[in-house]
Amino acid sequence: MTRRYAPPLLFLMGLFFVSQFHATAQDSLKVADDMDVVQVSGVVVTGDSLTPVAFATVYRVRDQRGTVTNQYGFFSMPTRLGDTLRFTRVGLEPTEWVVDDLGGQAYPDRLSVVQTMGRDTVMVGIAEVHPWPARDKFKHEFLALRLDPDAIERGRRNLDPDAIFDRMSEMGTSSQENYLIAMNEQARMIGYQGGYAPVNVLSPLAWAKFLSALRNGDFARD
Repeated sequence: MTRRYAPPLLFLMGLFFVSQFHATAQDSLKVADDMDVVQVSGVVVTGDSLTPVAFATVYRVRDQRGTVTNQYGFFSMPTRLGDTLRFTRVGLEPTEWVVDDLGGQAYPDRLSVVQTMGRDTVMVGIAEVHPWPARDKFKHEFLALRLDPDAIERGRRNLDPDAIFDRMSEMGTSSQENYLIAMNEQARMIGYQGGYAPVNVLSPLAWAKFLSALRNGDFARD
């Protein structure tokens, strides 16, 4: 006995097979497209000392888009196989690197790289700086100068005994004197540690020194 399928059933089965084939093709294209994308991560260093290059510009040449390295010279950006990455930094020579070697990588969609950059030495010409806009202004400006006294006159003025005495009277204790005072006070406190410091209010010697200084006029005002 031969079975006959209704036309609607055949139409639904055909639609099902076509949709499955389309989905499989889309997945294959998506996988192939994703395999072309490579996440490149790495560090940019100097070629002579391997010092991390901070804030270097890393970009794709094909679309001029990229990123900047951090303070440790690290960067990470998506690329495609065959892309050319350009590394630039002020004071260093620009360099380029092509994303085409994935051999030996554990993950085919990731790539690690250490990029070195050489130092760019720029020799500038000699620049002569003059304080006058033109040579004919030199004579006028030179005659209008108010020159200070010579070194001998300045030395005599600075070494004047009265000026030195005035500066000494206004000067406080030096750093060495402050250090000695602090050390003497600290030694005195350590010597009386665990006991009581003497009180000179009732000391006959202290009173004798005070009366002698009073008779000599040590406390008199000038």
